[in-house]
Amino acid sequence: SGNLLFSNLIMYDRQTESWWQQATGTGIVGELMGTQLEFLPAQIVSLDQFEATYPDGDVLSRDTGFDRSYGRHPDPGYDRADESPFLFFGTADGRIAPKERVATVGEGSDAIAFAYPELSEVGAVHETVGGEPIVVFWAPGTRSALDSSAIDEGADVGTTGVYRPIADDQGLTFERLGPPGTPITDRETGSTWSITGLATEGPLAGTQLERVVSGDHLWFSWAAFNPDTRIWEPSAAGGSSGEEG
Repeated sequence: SGNLLFSNLIMYDRQTESWWQQATGTGIVGELMGTQLEFLPAQIVSLDQFEATYPDGDVLSRDTGFDRSYGRHPDPGYDRADESPFLFFGTADGRIAPKERVATVGEGSDAIAFAYPELSEVGAVHETVGGEPIVVFWAPGTRSALDSSAIDEGADVGTTGVYRPIADDQGLTFERLGPPGTPITDRETGSTWSITGLATEGPLAGTQLERVVSGDHLWFSWAAFNPDTRIWEPSAAGGSSGEEG
């Protein structure tokens, strides 16, 4: 639509020309005002990570017939964590730096945000959201699309995945026994797991964890629409990736 709310995109649909808030999936103007779209699990991963999990997956081609600067960003440095967001009119939630990346799960008073820097320290975090157990993975290997004018030269900010910690009807406890880049494994079988929730080695190799609806956001944008969000802190989980908060 060319409009923003709290610096978050407002789209429109071609059938009714109703306006939709990107962050919430809610119709905010027009015939479908108040309608809620269904959320689907979403994940930002590198092409290498995607290919390893989905070797037959489709990749959009840059050969579109149009001359576009694909792979470049017009505003390098946009995601510098401590800077104020562009065209954000409102009071920013100061619990986390405004442009810190967060993985978010749940909604309303059940919502919880996991800041990337804290996730990177442990690699896997067990939590309970809405009464259901989840595990949040973090792994390096994904570049920022906002850091450099050439996207493939952007900083490695890592990425996340959120899953049900259950496979073959067995509850699993995940952990990373080393620095960033060390594989995530489960205590029960010793299997190795990718950021996409796929067991790549061990007794459970080939098993795919069930995805949980989640998102990756810059904190200011998520917090503007979800002010009751709880922030995960390492101390709340006893400093261990294998304990629930």
